[in-house]
Amino acid sequence: MIEELLPDAVVTVEAYGHEDTDTPLYPEEAALVARAVAKRRREFATVRSCARRAMEKLGVPPQPILPGERGAPRWPAGLVGSMTHCDGYCAAALVRAGDLASLGIDAEIHGPLPEGVLPSVALPAEADRLRGLAAERPDIHGDRLLFSAKESVYKAWFPLTGKWLDFMEADIELTADGTFRAALLVPGPWVGGRRIGHFDGRWTAGRGLIATAIALPHG
Repeated sequence: MIEELLPDAVVTVEAYGHEDTDTPLYPEEAALVARAVAKRRREFATVRSCARRAMEKLGVPPQPILPGERGAPRWPAGLVGSMTHCDGYCAAALVRAGDLASLGIDAEIHGPLPEGVLPSVALPAEADRLRGLAAERPDIHGDRLLFSAKESVYKAWFPLTGKWLDFMEADIELTADGTFRAALLVPGPWVGGRRIGHFDGRWTAGRGLIATAIALPHG
């Protein structure tokens, strides 16, 4: 699912149903989840297995993937990447830093958000636009799609800024053709000598999942 949303330069590896748990964790990784519940440990191991397979495809020796500030993964020098996991699905996307400035991916179970969550995620204008999307794509849970898009925005934003981005600080316009644009409502990061005011992304749905991705070029 994620692969179809990203440029050819990006390597993606996916796992359904925690199928990629054969690769053991490095000791420093295992220590981070030693007291976690079994589901958390499985997801943690599976998504790192995906990431290490992606590293190998790029010719980078597999190595520990440890969380940095605010839990963002610390990638080997020269790589840009993103990971995501939800119930029964994990994915990692990696690219050489010379090819893209930043990546953000997210996958969610394709169902409505829990009652009462949307007002904490959506700006009034976004909530209004969701009604239009529902008319064009009644098969899509627009509230869950919006949540996923905001997660991808944050994952692309944070490595460039090192700063928190609130749900209400990006105004996302989703379109029925599988694209979206996120207008940043705070000063954006500097990329390629210019300040970025928005991120463009893509989305898809299938196999009971909804997925979003942002690939930010340098220029």
